[in-house]
Amino acid sequence: MIISRTPFRISFFGGGTDFPEWYIKNNGKVISTAINKYCYISARILPPFFNYKYRLRYFKDEHVSKISEIKHASIRETIRYKKIKHNLEIVHNADLPAQSGLGASSSFTVGLLNSLAGLNNELVSKKSLAMQAIDIEQKRIKEFVGSQDQMSAAFGGFNVINFNSNSIEVKPVNSKKNIEKIKKSIFLIFTGFQRSAQKIEKKKINKINLNEKIYAEILNITQVAEEKIYNSKNIVSDFSELMNKYWWYKKKLSTDVTNHKINKIYNLGIKNGAYAGKITGAGGGGFMMFLIDKKKKIVFREIFKNYVIVPISFDKIGSQIIYNQSID
Repeated sequence: MIISRTPFRISFFGGGTDFPEWYIKNNGKVISTAINKYCYISARILPPFFNYKYRLRYFKDEHVSKISEIKHASIRETIRYKKIKHNLEIVHNADLPAQSGLGASSSFTVGLLNSLAGLNNELVSKKSLAMQAIDIEQKRIKEFVGSQDQMSAAFGGFNVINFNSNSIEVKPVNSKKNIEKIKKSIFLIFTGFQRSAQKIEKKKINKINLNEKIYAEILNITQVAEEKIYNSKNIVSDFSELMNKYWWYKKKLSTDVTNHKINKIYNLGIKNGAYAGKITGAGGGGFMMFLIDKKKKIVFREIFKNYVIVPISFDKIGSQIIYNQSID
């Protein structure tokens, strides 16, 4: 048995510029961090005692005999991609719910690739894991997803990720003091409802040409934020100012990004002294992230006591094999 552990992520700036439909022509940039909340994928060769070849457990159970019968698109296409011939049992567990804006679907694909590589005794680089996941999600499943989540899940760490027509570059940020200040200022809550990022992102992608000026502004904000990470003497204040601008532009991309419930949560945070706030993923639900004075966290816990509050730290490792029976 092989078990992989793969982090979720929080994206601060640049979401949307990681769509290949944008960055192939215009370049893109994202600032994000992997967090210490994880997706766990166990994979093992299924003993030949059953009347099926694949036993799959995620939020559903599947017992099937053909790859084509597998309903979970990522599992089906990843098995095909890896050309796995064995009977398989695959089990998924996670610290946080899917469809919540923290890159869970890409963490799943990256983690599954890592587990199946371990099952085949393959050594796979972090870059290769990420690029394989992008290929599976964008070209094989044909999902409406960008290219940042796979990189963050595979590499871990606090990164600036640059995209262009020829390459994707993960640039670790080494400004430890400012990263620590950002981490201590984050207050993350679950809005209480999930959403389908696919529907929201599809609308955004279909309108990329119409929203060209907005994406250009988002890219510019991200470039300024990158400079601030290294040069700012008050990074939380500077990040907050830029995040407020980014949230304003992000809402312009689609009417589905926010709604009455999200606005209510956002306004409650800002009213009580948050410097900035935004939904962490495509929008429509999931997690709301505020940047606040670290001294206000006790107050905010009381204000948002009716919501699920998620304390986080940052993950520095990325997807890794945490159990390998063959070497245990």
